[in-house]
Amino acid sequence: MKKPTFFDRQLILRIFWLTLAIELACIILRFGFGQSSSVATASTIGVLTGGIRIHHGYVGAFMIPVGVWLSEKATGRWILIVGIALFLSDMIHHFLVLWPITGSPQFDFVYPS
Repeated sequence: MKKPTFFDRQLILRIFWLTLAIELACIILRFGFGQSSSVATASTIGVLTGGIRIHHGYVGAFMIPVGVWLSEKATGRWILIVGIALFLSDMIHHFLVLWPITGSPQFDFVYPS
């Protein structure tokens, strides 16, 4: 039996669908419920991080090398899938959704005062 390549069709499809689901959740929360993460999390997570804003893309970027390192295991592949999906969703949200709609990517590194 032929061993699947690192980025096989199944992996790419899972990344695509999870990215889409995460982005749809972000869009619904932002535009459907009027939630802005920089406002909604400033008093909780913002306090814990000393005012530094943690985007879900940062979490994804951290998960990607961990997933690659553990890619031979099923858990590692799922870490990789979730990491890539989080990273892609954050980039799509800020640069392909927010920027054209609001005129700003709102990719802040610190919480607003």
